[in-house]
Amino acid sequence: MVLETSGGTVREQGTAEQDPHARAWVPGQAGSAVPRRHSVRGQVLAALRHALVGGELTPGEVYSAPGLAERYGVSATPVREAMQQLAGEGAVEVVPNRGFRVAERSSRDLAELAEVRAMLEVPAVVRLARALPPERFEALRPLAEAGVAAAARGDRVGYAEADYSFHDALMSLTGNRRLTEVTGDLLRRAQWPPADGPRRRTAELLADASEHTALLDALVAQEYAVAERIAREHVSVARHPH
Repeated sequence: MVLETSGGTVREQGTAEQDPHARAWVPGQAGSAVPRRHSVRGQVLAALRHALVGGELTPGEVYSAPGLAERYGVSATPVREAMQQLAGEGAVEVVPNRGFRVAERSSRDLAELAEVRAMLEVPAVVRLARALPPERFEALRPLAEAGVAAAARGDRVGYAEADYSFHDALMSLTGNRRLTEVTGDLLRRAQWPPADGPRRRTAELLADASEHTALLDALVAQEYAVAERIAREHVSVARHPH
């Protein structure tokens, strides 16, 4: 069985169609032996996230685990497990005896998510700005640059992952694992496109990505008021409609 993703190919262990001479691709471990089950599930989860952000899975539509498994060339089990995780993130809803319905996100949903993110992330950034030396923030520069590169390509999926990585690393500097988990979950929920609005254009992605670098510039320069303003504007759904 084969799962094709943007990063490579995963073959699931124990299938009759598996090429005994083929080698599986595992993130960070190219050329390794056949991945464990959780690695396949992780690749399926990544592929489904990409499909959601990229608009390949339509809001309001119901998709069955066997149908998605056939699409990705894996068994239904890792698909169900990945979809259950996405259900926990609010991206899909379980439909008994049918499968999973892609959640229909409204503009109001995004506005509420932005409000909660601002309540949590902005004060955290302000505290970090006053507590950490500039070099701690400069270490996040490659993550910000990766986001700019993805945005410049118009790669919504790539930018969504870069955006998540940047915010996860920034919130991780607080040392508060719960805060990092909660803000990461809120960001994931905000990344799924709404059913009632246009998709973001390359210029909008670039504007969003540039705020990562601008925020780092302000933090490194210890310009606290500027950092707070940029952090607040960055999570504003009115400034960055999806």
